Amino acid sequence: MKRLIYLPFILLLIANASHAQDSIVFRKIADEVLLHGTCYNNLHVLCKTIGHRLAGSPEAAKAVDWGYNAMQQAGADKVWLVPAMVPHWIRGEEHLAFQYGNGKFKEVKMLSLGNSVGTDGKPLEAEVILVKNFDELNALPNDRVKGKIVFFDYRFRQDFVNTFEGYSDAVKYRGNGPSEAAKKGAVAIIIRSMSTGEDDFPHTSTTHYVDSIKAIPAVALGNYGADTLEMMCNKGSVTARLQTECRVLPQPVRSFSVVAEITGSEHPEEIIVVGGHLDSWDVGEGAHDDGAGVVQSIELIRTLKALGIRPKRTIRAVLFINEENGLKGGLAYADSAKARNEHHIFALETDAGGFSPRGVALQMTDAKADQIRYFRKLFTPYNVYDFEHKGGGADISPLTRTGVPSGELLPDQQRYFDVHHTNADVFEAVNHRELKLGAVTIIQLAYLVSEYGLK
Repeated sequence: MKRLIYLPFILLLIANASHAQDSIVFRKIADEVLLHGTCYNNLHVLCKTIGHRLAGSPEAAKAVDWGYNAMQQAGADKVWLVPAMVPHWIRGEEHLAFQYGNGKFKEVKMLSLGNSVGTDGKPLEAEVILVKNFDELNALPNDRVKGKIVFFDYRFRQDFVNTFEGYSDAVKYRGNGPSEAAKKGAVAIIIRSMSTGEDDFPHTSTTHYVDSIKAIPAVALGNYGADTLEMMCNKGSVTARLQTECRVLPQPVRSFSVVAEITGSEHPEEIIVVGGHLDSWDVGEGAHDDGAGVVQSIELIRTLKALGIRPKRTIRAVLFINEENGLKGGLAYADSAKARNEHHIFALETDAGGFSPRGVALQMTDAKADQIRYFRKLFTPYNVYDFEHKGGGADISPLTRTGVPSGELLPDQQRYFDVHHTNADVFEAVNHRELKLGAVTIIQLAYLVSEYGLK
């Protein structure tokens, strides 16, 4: 009887002792990264010596070589490459100008959307027709749209506190806009960028075409440029002159994701993967998207090695290629894992910017999520507290679909869509402490899962 009474007390003592030991390891990880971390310096090298890294480009190839060498220097037990055939879209020269009434054409800032077709370098001149959403477009007769350039003036909703909800709400105009407009005879589209910013930075990113519908050029304006166009459309006739050279080259390019691992000491067959994507769009320097995730993943390997922590389970860091316009790297990695009959127990992505970490979204059964939430108190001294959201990243989604429990680092969101996919996404936009704290969180979580697994 006494043994039954004392059992809960004994279990509590064991749990507290375990938490105390884990807290010590957490502190060592934080001190190592904050005092000796190399992720900020690595980001500087990636951004300033290579720059933006569109999949299929020479810069992307340089980034693969750099990532491979960086993983070796970090001390990984093994480093290898996983090949993937990636699309190669090029931007070329691009110009957009507007004529209001009988005035002169005035050139404005713009960016073609990724994977968009161009005008073959020839000027395309047509009247602009403004619609607020797909409902307004569909309500117009085809002859009102035919031969026109449709301006989707849909604003990124500012009432969402979670800015990723605003992005999800608005992104359909970038992705589906060209085909929806082309169905009614439009010759091109202009969109208001997916942006929270009070600025004039246009945002690029992927658009899509329906095979049975003619592909038409698609470009984006920054918020200030879109405000001006909206005002002039409401006042009277506006004509646009668009001239672009963008196109997808006919042959895909062989590229690679970089994989590094520290082999587990007790359960090497159980694999934890942490990663970000090496490619970026061809504007800015890809600092937040996703240079931050890349260097945080390298920091995972370096820190464990520097502290002499041999994880019980194998920990991998992956620098995925072609997340932005194809996901070929993530798909190839999942195919490779399947071919090798590997057993992944957890996949974590860091691809939401190098801002201060606030939590981790979890895509797994409630029972497994509760195992991670059990350790919440260990994270709160580092201002990491949110483990309630569901979600995982794009590159690890092929693993998630096979049943692998997954998660995604949740940095503070409020500034991300100011710089996302723009010329403003540069090294100088990243704070070294925020970047390092994000690395601390992913290393701490990878360590915990390595120690205890997910049952």
